[in-house]
Amino acid sequence: MTEPEPNAEQQPVRCVRVMLVDDQVLLRTGFRMVLQAQPDMEVVAEAGDGVEALEALRATEVDVVLMDVRMPRMDGVEATRRICEGDGAPRVLILTTFDLDEYAFSALKAGASGFMLKDVPPGELLAAIRAVHSGDAVVAPSTTRRLLDRFAPMLPSSAADSSHAELKRLTDREREVLLLVAQGLSNGEIAARLFLSEATVKTHVGRILTKLDLRDRVQAVVLAYETGLVRAGSGGGGAQ
Repeated sequence: MTEPEPNAEQQPVRCVRVMLVDDQVLLRTGFRMVLQAQPDMEVVAEAGDGVEALEALRATEVDVVLMDVRMPRMDGVEATRRICEGDGAPRVLILTTFDLDEYAFSALKAGASGFMLKDVPPGELLAAIRAVHSGDAVVAPSTTRRLLDRFAPMLPSSAADSSHAELKRLTDREREVLLLVAQGLSNGEIAARLFLSEATVKTHVGRILTKLDLRDRVQAVVLAYETGLVRAGSGGGGAQ
């Protein structure tokens, strides 16, 4: 009897290492049960506030942090800022109770890769964790835009200048792509608008993130607002 040939699908799957940060134990328990049931996920740490989260990260390797925002001692915004400052930092996915929460806006500026509501269906949460782990942002740019439209008064008034030095690093085409990203268009929609292939648009987005030292599309949208490339409430918006 011959031995079966190795099957690539039988190779062990590297688990996404997740840390849960929330001051509600019951909520963490629910999330843990959902995540632990997945063959490609493992909850490796839990914390009840930002202070505990930072302590846990010193001793545990984590890929994705599910971060609450309103917690005692240190909230999720400050914890996110400190986490994202480090080299090789885990990705942070913010969990909020209310859509358009000002805390979510602050967390995006602090370096989070996106945010979701706490009552998100389990399937969407799992997809979001996998997306964040792969390097994508999980907040639709249009959702980020609504956040920024609402909380634009929190942006520095001196930032409203589309000739901002950071944008000068970009080519004309890259600035055009960034503007469309900030307006909430997907790569496919940008490709159709500019008569480019989707692969070319993806390349442009990657160069934009590299040149501006940004982690993902969410931070690109935030920067577009901060520099005045897009203005709050501008609808379809054009360069100012």
